Amino acid sequence: MTEQKAAQTAETPAKDRPWLIRTYAGHSTAKASNALYRGNLAKGQTGLSVAFDLPTQTGYDSDHILARGEVGKVGVPVCHLGDMRTLFDQIPLEQMNTSMTINATAPWLLSLYIAVAEEQGADVSKLQGTVQNDLIKEYLSRGTYICPPKPSLKMIGDVAEYCYKNVPKWNPMNVCSYHLQEAGATPEQELAFALATACAVLDELQPRVDPEDFPALCGRISFFVNAGIRFVTEMCKMRAFVDLWDEILQERYGVENPKFRRFRYGVQVNSLGLTEQQPENNVYRILIEMLAVTLSKRARARAVQLPAWNEALGLPRPWDQQWSMRMQQILAYETDLLEYEDLFDGNPAVDRKVEALKDGARAELANIGSMGGAIGSIEYMKGRLVESNAERLGRIERNETVVVGVNRWTEGEQSPLVGEDGGIMVVDPAVEQEQILRLNEWKSERDAEAVESALEALRAAAKAGENVMPASIACAKAGVTTGEWAGEMRAIHGEYRAPTGVSSSPSNKTEGLDDIRAAVDAVSDRLGKRLRFLVGKPGLDGHSNGAEQIAFRARDCGMEIDYEGIRLTPEQIIEAAQNGAHVIGLSILSGSHIPLVEDVVTRMRETGLGHIPLIVGGIIPEEDATRLRAMGVAKVYTPKDFELNMIMKDIVTLVDPKAVAAE
Repeated sequence: MTEQKAAQTAETPAKDRPWLIRTYAGHSTAKASNALYRGNLAKGQTGLSVAFDLPTQTGYDSDHILARGEVGKVGVPVCHLGDMRTLFDQIPLEQMNTSMTINATAPWLLSLYIAVAEEQGADVSKLQGTVQNDLIKEYLSRGTYICPPKPSLKMIGDVAEYCYKNVPKWNPMNVCSYHLQEAGATPEQELAFALATACAVLDELQPRVDPEDFPALCGRISFFVNAGIRFVTEMCKMRAFVDLWDEILQERYGVENPKFRRFRYGVQVNSLGLTEQQPENNVYRILIEMLAVTLSKRARARAVQLPAWNEALGLPRPWDQQWSMRMQQILAYETDLLEYEDLFDGNPAVDRKVEALKDGARAELANIGSMGGAIGSIEYMKGRLVESNAERLGRIERNETVVVGVNRWTEGEQSPLVGEDGGIMVVDPAVEQEQILRLNEWKSERDAEAVESALEALRAAAKAGENVMPASIACAKAGVTTGEWAGEMRAIHGEYRAPTGVSSSPSNKTEGLDDIRAAVDAVSDRLGKRLRFLVGKPGLDGHSNGAEQIAFRARDCGMEIDYEGIRLTPEQIIEAAQNGAHVIGLSILSGSHIPLVEDVVTRMRETGLGHIPLIVGGIIPEEDATRLRAMGVAKVYTPKDFELNMIMKDIVTLVDPKAVAAE
């Protein structure tokens, strides 16, 4: 080698390893999901990211009344060890890095995972992966919580403590700010609310471990973040996360070793900004958002999973997921991005933005701290998110925020990517009944005495305040089901209903409502009482952002609002409607709209409420919308119906006795 070449080699930094390439996936059955995982790994995916269905996430077996219509829709159903065994068949868990997006039932699903790994003969201490295990953001945004905050925080600590001692390479908690941005959080709120959650968990863990081991435990806490379309701001947000986490660990917790202060995070880029209109544009959005979490070496994600271009339409097909994975592979392997140091160090514009974000986050953290930290400020944080989301939607409605194909440049050619199948995959309705049959077969073949003994030990551990992980793993091996495990937690700790963030009095912040308020007043006068709008979320779908914004805007228009939050049975919605509702609105984003709306409509007719107009919103293909209208649904709204004032006008017209008389 010549001296010149040697000098060039010495100056060239070592090429970085690519981030973990994942696809968030799981659907219909454990067997079908296993085939999908093995196929994706064969295509070059380097880690797994498991999506569980809503019954599994909220601690119900597939045969529970609340699980009706939800089985296998947004993820894979896992009711027991047999399902988990099938899910990872022929996938050596000791060699895999697995992310499981699970929160309320995280101790249970991790127990099942460990039990399957042991069956495979794996050394459990070598298992690598992550459980999300973040209940605080569930109260604020996603809605798959079970128990109240304090016992939930204790269970988060149980998982972290167990992993620290027994599965040291596992990330026991993934502080998830992803759903905060989906719920409307500003960058400063996303930073502050996520860091406040991490502090609450570390405060819970600190007394549990030897002080000399605590820094290493801090080093196992990871984050799962969102990257939106304003990619310069998002990149600066990630650099701010790095700085603030280092600052908190050093100053608040005394962690001196820089290795344990690294900000470790995975990312899924923004799904909130994906559009139903001109969905092919989403490919560009996803690419730009990925750059925010990969370009800056100092703040580069450890793992990236991308949504598919058609997720605003429904469940992506395998080809759609493959296309998103190829986007990552092209950036990681074809470009020279990983050959250079951080491209933004010393950039004055970036430095200014990072400092501004840090200042805003510190101020919000101080505010949260004055309320007792993350646990004590849940209602405050929820209210802030609903307000921020309302402001975001208002800017889109007023064309202050441009969304291509939605409020500007709306005319164009129809997407050729949306074919005869509607551009999405549809889960066979028979999947639910087949899963229930397998569940019943599992229960009939297990050792009933062993199950009861394991549940009794779990009850005793939970009541005594002991770590529930060892007893949960024993339950997994005995054949206990997801619903049975969660049932014990509900019985001991109680259930919880999180704040909705929709206050009872109008905010008067929304512009352009004078005409609608006048119309609401006029209709209310003709009705002889204030126009009353019932907003309901049947089933297990916890994505409440849309329902909250509808209720928030209707309240600002002067309507009287009934909104009790998520996870209501059709029976509970009908009971609430008997309090004088003039119109009922259902929000369902899980794909379970057909069976749930059918149930509500039947009950409305049986109870003499068939005359009340019913409107439905969600991710609803046109074919399904036609079926809903045939059932008697007055209006169907999808993500393309972003102008909330138009929906408010529709509601007024639907319940106006003068308009009805004219018809």
